[in-house]
Amino acid sequence: MIRVLIAEDVGILRETLAAVLDLEDDLTVVAAVERGDQVVPAAVEHLPDVAVLDIDLPELDGLSAAAELRARLPDCRVVVLTGLARPGYLRRALASGAGGFLLKHSPPGELIDAIRTVREGGQVVDPNLAVAALRKVESPLAAREADVLRLAATGAEADEIAERLSLSRGTVRNYLSSAVTKLGARNRVDAIRIAADEGWL
Repeated sequence: MIRVLIAEDVGILRETLAAVLDLEDDLTVVAAVERGDQVVPAAVEHLPDVAVLDIDLPELDGLSAAAELRARLPDCRVVVLTGLARPGYLRRALASGAGGFLLKHSPPGELIDAIRTVREGGQVVDPNLAVAALRKVESPLAAREADVLRLAATGAEADEIAERLSLSRGTVRNYLSSAVTKLGARNRVDAIRIAADEGWL
């Protein structure tokens, strides 16, 4: 019997997913949580074989939860689900140790097969995402723009970024503005999201 943990913040999806998986003779859902920070405690308590994690979880995103899970329970395999087909997500998921990466609109049978495959040590990646990842677009950001965005992503303000990179505050602001423009972003936060999604940070 394959023991499964589910992490999905939308209640109806979480319950539906649990019900579908429990219909399988060789699968049993041992825990279902709604937040990323609940994944590791639930896994430590219930010892699942496979964790099915949504990327966009509150408190702690699914990729960070997957990395923590790998550190605490390396025998628990991970299948990541996402509603967004972003190559950067795929690269980050694989780097976090996930064995599977599927889109949420995949047929239930694909997820069930993925859980079995990943449990046996295999990898399953949505083919469209795999192709998109192979066609990785080069970053339009200059190295310094990426450095500034990377620090901004940690919550650092312009003064702190300037000090850490030995730049003036005005230069930091110019780099941030240039990055926002090059990425077609609405603001600094949107630029960080776009760059992170594409794997440019």
